Amino acid sequence: MSQASDFEIRVVPNIQSIPVEDWNRILPSDAGPFLQHAFLSLLEETACVTKEVGWQPSHLALYSIADEKLLGVVPLYLKTHSYGEYVFDWSWEEAYAMNGLNYYPKALSAIPFTPATGSRILAKSVEHQEYLVNGLLQLLNQLNISSAHVLFPQSKDAELLANAQFLRRESIQFHWKNHQFSNFDQFLASLTMKRRKNIKRERQQVKDAGISFLHVPGRQMTEEQVLFFYRCYASTYQERQSSPYLNQLFFQKWVEAMPDSLHFIFAQKENQSIAAALLVVDKAEKKAYGRYWGALEHHPCLHFETAFYQSIEYCIANQIEILEGGAQGEHKMARGFMPQTLCSYHYLTNPSFAEAVERFLDRERIGISAYRDDLASRSPLRLVTSD
Repeated sequence: MSQASDFEIRVVPNIQSIPVEDWNRILPSDAGPFLQHAFLSLLEETACVTKEVGWQPSHLALYSIADEKLLGVVPLYLKTHSYGEYVFDWSWEEAYAMNGLNYYPKALSAIPFTPATGSRILAKSVEHQEYLVNGLLQLLNQLNISSAHVLFPQSKDAELLANAQFLRRESIQFHWKNHQFSNFDQFLASLTMKRRKNIKRERQQVKDAGISFLHVPGRQMTEEQVLFFYRCYASTYQERQSSPYLNQLFFQKWVEAMPDSLHFIFAQKENQSIAAALLVVDKAEKKAYGRYWGALEHHPCLHFETAFYQSIEYCIANQIEILEGGAQGEHKMARGFMPQTLCSYHYLTNPSFAEAVERFLDRERIGISAYRDDLASRSPLRLVTSD
């Protein structure tokens, strides 16, 4: 694509063409499960991420000209829609259309269908990261692309993007934190009386319905259990009259490729599974990500018990420090999940639209700040005073 001194940036149409050992060499130590070669390549291999579904892989790879050594990568997709991103820019697309301009395709650096924070500019040196950011901006001009969007980058990447005049956008997620709890009751003791009573009542409703729970590490999953989990996952989308982003083959291969990163929770009634949830676990960083809840039977509070309370019990038992609950969901706060501010970064090539979006984001941040203050006033945590 571009060449400067000793480096060359190329557009790579599939991650499988990058050897695993080269990919692993540039990954940061805290990369987590979603940046693994196996995860991203499986999305492409199983056709969950393709040009035909509006996610065209166009990864930027930085190479040394002298020895063809891979020095860095920006996972990148050319998008023809804004689904599966969890940062909503539909109004920007509408404004472009009203002025006779094309917003799509746009360039997106993100983990598809996964609102998890992590590195997006994969390189070992700041110099190589800067080359990659500059290469991304060159790509916009060369292909006449409206914009570039980098979702949920870690703080080091964010600084580089801000220096390159990307615009910062804030959003709120809800994360549970393990304050060295020894059991679930100790976690409950950290909450206000109202929240404790509410959670106990919800858990008792599920217990009174005769529902029990089975925890299955990824390495112990059977083919039958994987197929049942997919039925639950797909049912969530079907109830909303939409199609699931991930297909059955992806889950089958994911369990085979990354079993130690997966932990499944099944709700059972009369020895039959009726619902399921998944935790993606980063044992090295002591983090877990709640993903893909679904149920074939509906019972009061079953969602809260399966996706939240059982997950919290798992995290306490396994000394997991943070449980990310995914995008949005203010209802999670009543279950002990606290608001966290996440950022995304955006670059629009049209100067007039860039200025308009910057003004919009300035106003939006004021609203986000007020929302944070409102959430703080409704904290589920007890106020502990020291003597």
